[in-house]
Amino acid sequence: MRGILFVLLFLLLGSSLLFAAGGVKKKRPRAYDYGRVVINNFSTSSGLSPVAFDHWTHRSKYTCRLCHVDIAFEMKANATEISAADNMQGYYCGSCHNGISRYRDQPIFASCDPAKKKTDAARCQRCHLSEKDPQRKKDFYAFSKKLPSERFGNKISWEQAEARGLIKLIDYLEGISVKQIAMPIQKDFAINAKVEGIPDIIFSHRKHTDWNGCETCHPDIFVGVKKGSTKYTMIDIFAGKYCGVCHGSVAFPLKGCQRCHTEQP
Repeated sequence: MRGILFVLLFLLLGSSLLFAAGGVKKKRPRAYDYGRVVINNFSTSSGLSPVAFDHWTHRSKYTCRLCHVDIAFEMKANATEISAADNMQGYYCGSCHNGISRYRDQPIFASCDPAKKKTDAARCQRCHLSEKDPQRKKDFYAFSKKLPSERFGNKISWEQAEARGLIKLIDYLEGISVKQIAMPIQKDFAINAKVEGIPDIIFSHRKHTDWNGCETCHPDIFVGVKKGSTKYTMIDIFAGKYCGVCHGSVAFPLKGCQRCHTEQP
């Protein structure tokens, strides 16, 4: 009974904070749409449909740190001005999508080609989607049924999938990544909840550094590296700041309250 009351209380709190942050309640995306980013800096002006990027197709293969630190994608849609010329020179998407790089011994298709031909239209449409793609939905469910499930987001427990070895993440790209000496993993610590009756947060550096390293979060998202040096609230998080940079857009959404609030006061 206590657990049910906790969930109801937190969902009510989350809804009120969501309205306070943006004024409009967002529609929950479908599992295969969760984490989708529409990139349209130059596409429409060049006569192409925007690029539709699905995080789930990449996060089963690569760490977040590889793309957002080594390859240098910003954490906000359209903040990185990716052009076809950049891709053809081996930057951004072209770091891997160059027709030469391989994944599991299979060549990765080139995202952009300077010798563009009419026959390239099908290849361009792999990224520049002009309409709904029913095959994408089928591919998602064929992929996700092999992985442990959860209630929200993609409805995939990415943490469990990685822990069980069902997905193996690449964190180094030859010619781009720099070999680093591994830093000691910080111990888990508690963050006290400010609302009476709501369990404290137990934050795990290990769970986050497996995917993000340290550089993804510090200093761009969390300036300080000492507990308590960065002040934030749930309103900030629901507004897409701090934890909300990832949780609510790519990582499991904020509706999964008990994923973070785990320790009873």
